[in-house]
Amino acid sequence: MPSNGKIALFIDGSNLHATSKALGFDIDYRRLLGEFQSRGALLRAFYYTTVVEDQEYSSVRPLIDWLDYNGYTVVTKLTKEFVDAITGRRKVKGSMDVDLAVNAMELAEHVDQIVLFSGDGNFRSLVEALQRRGVRVTVVSTLSTQPAMVADDLRRQADIFIDLAELKPKVGRDPANRPGSREMRQLPQFLSRVAIDRGDQVE
Repeated sequence: MPSNGKIALFIDGSNLHATSKALGFDIDYRRLLGEFQSRGALLRAFYYTTVVEDQEYSSVRPLIDWLDYNGYTVVTKLTKEFVDAITGRRKVKGSMDVDLAVNAMELAEHVDQIVLFSGDGNFRSLVEALQRRGVRVTVVSTLSTQPAMVADDLRRQADIFIDLAELKPKVGRDPANRPGSREMRQLPQFLSRVAIDRGDQVE
């Protein structure tokens, strides 16, 4: 019997992408699934991302498509791109935080542990709410960058904190080996499919 019981992964796509880039490596999402399957009974692996509205081609589309066919439940949202009137910088308006939090609360009664891949301090209250329901929460981010990618209050609230840098040997990927259609595999039986998406960096 798996030692950590029933597990669900909740991946804040843009946050994890920024964290892995800051650490100098890409995530191999097939290896990531395998790593957490070995830690317990993996029920779901959710991936959240935003897609810019009216953008003909998104650089994250191949990844989104690959994840959707390879065991992840992908949750996407269209965002609007605009230019900040004060700074003149391009910005993207949109966040997946509420979607992730609602899904996590809905699943809480069915799992023993939730693994949150994000360093966003906005999730501290979600972690606390899940803990009140008897769910152990592991946060995956990093303290190995300057500044750290994880908010201190989120790290302190978590039952377990895993530094993504320590997972690199287990979930890192050769940058030349990017997901593509040739890697499409049959959906693992332990997961159901839903459409999802991982977005461009949201400021």
